[in-house]
Amino acid sequence: MVCDQRLVNMSPLFRIPLGILIMVIGFLIVLKTEKVFTWFGEIPFAEAKFGAGGSRFFYKLIGVLVTFIGIFVATNVISDILGSLACTLTHCE
Repeated sequence: MVCDQRLVNMSPLFRIPLGILIMVIGFLIVLKTEKVFTWFGEIPFAEAKFGAGGSRFFYKLIGVLVTFIGIFVATNVISDILGSLACTLTHCE
């Protein structure tokens, strides 16, 4: 089975605003961590691994990750990442 690398790309008129929107959401998660913390509460895993304040730190990490995903969407790197992941998971050559 051969992996088809000719993926259909999103239109830049849709991809770039979507990427910017995702970046803004990630930035707001980092900026307004306390508000996110009041909405979702403590994360026991983060408190155990990172100590006191670990949930807030974990929310900031999630915000940074979301921001990077937005950058990947806006620059169309996400299609290469997802294409490679799909090819790896389906064992194509």
